[in-house]
Order: sequence, then C-alpha cells, then structure tokens
Amino acid sequence: MGKIRIRKGDRVQVISGKDKGKEGKVLRCFPARDLVLVEGVNVVTKHVKPSAKNPQSGIVKQEAPIYSSKVKLVCTACGAATRVGRAFLEDGRKVRVCKKCGEIIDKV
Repeated sequence: MGKIRIRKGDRVQVISGKDKGKEGKVLRCFPARDLVLVEGVNVVTKHVKPSAKNPQSGIVKQEAPIYSSKVKLVCTACGAATRVGRAFLEDGRKVRVCKKCGEIIDKV
C-alpha cells in the first residue's frame, strides 16, 4: 500500500475508469485500504430494508469508494490535475506542493 497524498476536503479529478474526467470533493479517506470516497463519483444503487433508523425502504443511490491511484489532486492555484510533492517550510513543517506550478497546497 502506498501513501495517500489526498486528504478529506480536497478537490480531485478521476483519471481512469467509468467516471474518467469527473471532479469532486473527497468526503472520506480510507488509508489502510488505499481508498477515497469522492462526491458524485462511482455512484451505485443500494437496496435498503426498512429499519427503526430508516423507516423508508427502497433503492438508494450513493457513492462507493474508489482506489486513490485513480484520482489526481486539482491544484487550487493553477486549477490543473497534478501530482503531489512534499516540501519543508522554514519552521520545519512538511507541506504538500503542486508539481506543475510549485505552489503550496496546504493551508498555512
């Protein structure tokens, strides 16, 4: 398993699969399994039974996780889908950096 360089709240673009080209916000990360849950991507239908928590049964559409290697981070500065690099600030903190424009992605 590789390192996930994508975090919750990041804007990502899908680079392969049936949803190629779609963009969305990361809702949740599963680093142990290299998966990310992206808003509006990999939508599946799920049949739900009625329960005390959810009395309405039926068919529900919801997002399913996809592999983190299928998405690229969209840079906030240049707006392009890019790879993520690492850099150290003067105070010793490690931050994520856009490989295309060199801007810092993390909020400082």
